[in-house]
Amino acid sequence: MDRIETEASGGCQCGAVRYHVTAVLDTSHICHCRMCQKAAGNFFIALIGVPRDAITWTRGKPATFASSDKAARGFCPACGTPLLYDYADSRHINLTTGSFDEPSQFPPQVQFGLEARLPLFETLPLKAEGTTEETMAAYVGAIRASNHQHPDHDTESWPA
Repeated sequence: MDRIETEASGGCQCGAVRYHVTAVLDTSHICHCRMCQKAAGNFFIALIGVPRDAITWTRGKPATFASSDKAARGFCPACGTPLLYDYADSRHINLTTGSFDEPSQFPPQVQFGLEARLPLFETLPLKAEGTTEETMAAYVGAIRASNHQHPDHDTESWPA
């Protein structure tokens, strides 16, 4: 695993937990295993390795759940956003790629947990239907007016 020096920040949906990293590993991946599916509440989870000495929790700390005797899953205690997978014997933790402010910086390079991968992800035959504004037009204004989601950048405090 190669260490890549970088500067990136991220956090949970509500902003109660924020982090900053100064390096990542070249391990950006998605995992389809059943444990990751349940932890993410989704078809798979996207993760990237971060050396333990390269992460600083800048606001709050994640709560954890011991998903096995060897690993814990971290999440925001306020909003529940999945934030990390921590294998106790490893020199790094894995942060959820989607929790970064700019997740496109870390595109997945490989897939794991193929034993539980849903067949539809062998190829993705889904038709693109449009933007959120187009598909949720009747609701977008009300959602924006009452948005409690933290912006995709660091803030002095939150909520404002």
